[in-house]
Amino acid sequence: MGGTMDGTKRQRRGDTRQRIQDVALELFAEQGYEKTSLREIAEHLDVTKAALYYHFKTKEEIIVSIFQDLTKPMEELIEWGAAQPHTLETKQEIVRRYGGHLADASPLFRFMQENQATVRELEIGDSFKDRLRGLRDIIIDPDAPLVDQVRCVSAIFTLHAGMHFLHDLEGDLEEKREAVLEVAIDLVTQAHQGA
Repeated sequence: MGGTMDGTKRQRRGDTRQRIQDVALELFAEQGYEKTSLREIAEHLDVTKAALYYHFKTKEEIIVSIFQDLTKPMEELIEWGAAQPHTLETKQEIVRRYGGHLADASPLFRFMQENQATVRELEIGDSFKDRLRGLRDIIIDPDAPLVDQVRCVSAIFTLHAGMHFLHDLEGDLEEKREAVLEVAIDLVTQAHQGA
C-alpha cells in the first residue's frame, strides 16, 4: 500500500476523471454513443474541452477506461478465488462479491447492451468474455458431475440475468438484488451437496 499522500492525490485527480466517465456514460445511455460528442460531454460537466482533453482524447478512450476501471475488481476477484481452496464458502463468497461488482457496474452493462456494435468494435466484449471465463474456471470443479458444473455456471448467469431483467420488474431494487443473490448462492450450494 502506498502512503496516504499518494492516495489522496490520486483521489483528487480521479475526481474529474470519474466525473467525466459518469457523465459520458449517462449521455451514451440517454442518446446513444454515436450521437454523443466530446463537446457535449464537456458542456454537461461545465469544463472546457481542453480540460476534458487532458484526461481523454476520444470517446473511445472514455468508454475503454470505464470498462477497465469497472472490470478491475473482477480481475482481483479471480486472482483471489484462484488462491482459495475449492470450498463451498469460497464459491459463495465469489458469488456474493461478484454480485456486488455487477451492481456497481450496472450503468456500463446497460451501455454494453444498448451499444453492441460499439462494444464489438472496441473489442470490449472480448476482454469481458475472457474475464467471465476466468470466473467460470474458479467457480467450477472440473471433477464435479456435469449437472453441478452447470449449476455453478448458472449462478454467474443468474447474477447477470438479474441485472438485466429485474430492472423492469416492480419492487425495491435492493430486494431484487437480494433475491437474485439468494438464488445464485442456492445454485452453488446445491452443486456442492450433489458432490
